[in-house]
Amino acid sequence: MTELAAVLWDMDGTLVDTEPYWIACEHELVGRHGGTWTAADAHSIVGFDLLDAGRELRSRGGVPMEPDEIANWLLDGVIARVADELPWRPGAPELLAECVAAGIPCAMVTMSWRSLADAVIAAAPPGSFAASITGDEVTNGKPDPEPYLAAAAALGVDPRSCVAIEDSPTGVASARAAGCATLGVPHVVPVAPASGLTIVDSLAGVDLASLRRIHAGRAAGRRDPIVG
Repeated sequence: MTELAAVLWDMDGTLVDTEPYWIACEHELVGRHGGTWTAADAHSIVGFDLLDAGRELRSRGGVPMEPDEIANWLLDGVIARVADELPWRPGAPELLAECVAAGIPCAMVTMSWRSLADAVIAAAPPGSFAASITGDEVTNGKPDPEPYLAAAAALGVDPRSCVAIEDSPTGVASARAAGCATLGVPHVVPVAPASGLTIVDSLAGVDLASLRRIHAGRAAGRRDPIVG
């Protein structure tokens, strides 16, 4: 059985709690143009590629801008909020630090664009991430497997030897399609049980040994590896 080779981290809602920042910016932008944007609308695009989110804001929210203009407007707003405060998710910085200390490489796999990813990476402890894949650097965003396949390739590892950590159905689908054992930590929207997926309420209490058990359980074909 192969050993755990790497940990692949989603960013928004998993590593840091930027989802409220995105949602606030979406409401602000739609409100500026006299449209309507409900909580259900916001939750429905969690984990989307930014251009896909921009298309939804234009079609459903009535924002008369091109998707790339919408994406950049949202990015600027979220980056400004991150500069004021980087909102770590519970347990995430501790687990990240344990992986790095043990020599397990970590990659960030986010549908946010490079400018925001770099802002978060810069605010994290030095050396936290050996690679990062962003939404503006892939052809097909989540739920397509491309982002996770690209992250594994950047680290020089087999995606089947990785554990991916995700908070959204879209991200979970991407990670599972790439062949990663997946840890779901639902945040804004629920995540349904699935083969190869372990679900926990929080990363608080999840350690490297837990990730190794998840990987070993996936390799052995067990459906629900035990965390903790």
